[in-house]
Parts: sequence; C-alpha cells; structure tokens
Amino acid sequence: MTTVPLPYRVTAVSAETADCVSLEVTPVGRALPEFSPGRFAMVYAFGVGEVPISVSAIRDGHRLVHTVRAIGAVTGALCRLRVGDAVGLRGPYGIGWDLDAAAGSDILVVAGGIGLAPLRPVVRHVLDRPGHYGRLNVLIGARTPEDLLYGEELEHWRRASAQVEVTVDRPGPGWRGSVGVVTTLLDRADWRPARTAALLCGPEVMIRHTAGALLARGLPAHRIQVSLERNMRCGTGHCGHCQLGPLLLCRDGPVVGYGRAQPLLAVREL
Repeated sequence: MTTVPLPYRVTAVSAETADCVSLEVTPVGRALPEFSPGRFAMVYAFGVGEVPISVSAIRDGHRLVHTVRAIGAVTGALCRLRVGDAVGLRGPYGIGWDLDAAAGSDILVVAGGIGLAPLRPVVRHVLDRPGHYGRLNVLIGARTPEDLLYGEELEHWRRASAQVEVTVDRPGPGWRGSVGVVTTLLDRADWRPARTAALLCGPEVMIRHTAGALLARGLPAHRIQVSLERNMRCGTGHCGHCQLGPLLLCRDGPVVGYGRAQPLLAVREL
C-alpha cells in the first residue's frame, strides 16, 4: 500500500447509466499491490481531488476497473475522463470480502443500486472457480430499468450458471420484470440457510432490511457480510469521517460481519 498516488492511464471507458461510468485504468509505471474483491482505492482527479472507490473488476492483476457515479465535483470529473487521460491511485485500502470463509457454501449476493459494483468481482471470482462454491444467487435492486448496471454482463452470469433476479422501484414502458424492494426476491432465489453465505452492499436501509429478512429465514448473522461504504474520505482512518461506533470503516471495513455491524446500524443518527 502507498500513501502517494501513482499514475495510471485510462484505457477503456464504458457508460453504464446516465450518471455512471466504468473506467479501466492501467499503471503507467509501478503498479499498486494487487487488489482483492471488496477493497478500494483512493482515486485522484488531477486538479480536483480524490475519492474512495471500490474496484468493480480486477484484470490481469494490475488493470483495475472503477464504476463511478457522478454525484460531486471529483466524481463528476472522473466521469468526464476519456481514454488516454491520467488519474492517480493509492491503495489498496480496507478489508474486503472473506471469500475463503465462504468456500463450500452457496453464495447469495444482494446488491442495491451502485452497490453491485463492489460485488461484481465476487460474482466473477465464484464463477471462475466451479466446484469451489455451491449455488450462486445474485439479487439486484435498482431505481429504474435505466439505472441497472452491467446489463449485458448479467446475461453472461446467467449463462455461466448463476441465478440472477432483478427488481426495480419504478418500472418504465416495456418492463416485464419484478417491481418492488430487493427483499421481495429472496423467496424466488434457490438458497438454503443451512449452507449459505450472504454478501450485501447498497444503501444502509436496504442492508438492514435485507439482513433482517435473512435472519428471519434462519441465516445466522455470522454468515452475513455487509459492505458499509458510508462517508469514507481519507482512506487511512485519520479523519474520522467514516466512523460508525468503534469502527473506522475505511480501516476496519468497508466489509464487516453483520454480527458486528447489526447493533451499530440500529443506532439512530441525529
């Protein structure tokens, strides 16, 4: 890990939605240490600033993909980058998904909105290791059909044996899929509480309700992992901006076991 940004070059740009872009970046010289699913980089837009963004794909070890939503000055600048432009990266930071602990289990991935981005490497990791895990279920919630990430890739996951279910809050013309919150998909998925590991990422209200529904169906808290990417800023645990009770999520997370996260998420914010 380095605290000094290293230069990376944008080698591919994919428009995912009206306000989300995936940037593939390649090191110009020395590369950062290898990332694992769930960890994040501090991505620096020169002359603007930097933001923490989880990797949404890891290619050939050092080619990284970050899916960015334009919601502020820095993310807006990143979404305007083109092939050949330069960015700075430092990292990797944080604690990622514990996929070793999930070995041999059925995998239940539940994502809300852009929360699918940090889970995308998990899906690829599981699909690339047939026999190492059990069934793979991917449940996705989006605001509208137009806000759904990685549409073509979802079909590839289905063809590769994953059960993929999608629901939206507000359907548009021609939408024939499910409508409603992502928890409505739990009874459609083929998963068994006795041998399932669940990985959740999305808005915290979605995480709380989904984890609660899983607990009610018999899945123990120690078999649920959640990614809590709230308000991370410095990436090193110094600014305290991402504090959640005793946790500094950029250092102690963003992936946390739900047994540890549950009582912290139950505290109402003032």
